[in-house]
Amino acid sequence: QVQLVESGGGLVQAGGSLRLSCAASRITFRLNAMAWYRQAPGKQRELVAGITAGGGTNYADSVKGRFTISRDNAKSTVYLQMNSLKPEDTAVYYCFAPSFNYWGQGTQVTVSS
Repeated sequence: QVQLVESGGGLVQAGGSLRLSCAASRITFRLNAMAWYRQAPGKQRELVAGITAGGGTNYADSVKGRFTISRDNAKSTVYLQMNSLKPEDTAVYYCFAPSFNYWGQGTQVTVSS
């Protein structure tokens, strides 16, 4: 059974920064793409950023230039560095392992104006 454990969410003022972490276990992490999604109240879950096993990245247009996804294969952890946060970034953020179709439990990010 895959395990994905997110951490790092919280309350931050607009313009601030947060770093989310997702620790994976029971998978060969270095061989797998990973992604971050988010879901705001009343909205569909959307892709925020993805990273391939080789380190290639892609981002939603709404976060390009502000968010950075990265991975540390030695720690089996994927990160999402979020800078210049906006109130519209408020959502529950989920880590996702596409090859296993498996989601983490989510971590709340709230950005106050």
